[in-house]
Amino acid sequence: QVQLVESGGGLVQAGGSLRLSCAASGRTFGYFMGWFRQAPGKEREFVAAISWGGVNTYYADSVKGRSTISRDNAKNTVYLQMSSLKPEDTAVYYCAADQRIEDFFHADGLQYWGKGTLVTVSS
Repeated sequence: QVQLVESGGGLVQAGGSLRLSCAASGRTFGYFMGWFRQAPGKEREFVAAISWGGVNTYYADSVKGRSTISRDNAKNTVYLQMSSLKPEDTAVYYCAADQRIEDFFHADGLQYWGKGTLVTVSS
């Protein structure tokens, strides 16, 4: 069993930066980890994912060039560094873990989810 706990959300002005963290407990060896977000009234959407070794990273077009996903396996933690934030980035950000990268592109099928952290970007 894997548990995921997000942190680092908050209120930030447009153009600002934020780093989200996701601490995992349990065995995550070999797992892909990543982030999704859900804005009010919208469906949950993929943001970014990273392979176990950190070699392969994946980004949604909406955040590409503005966000960097990374992980520290010694700390069992994945990070999402976001910059040039826009009001449309406002959402609850969820951490996820799965053994298959394909599952990140079909949000319903992921094995493990965190409870989310709220990011609010003011204009």
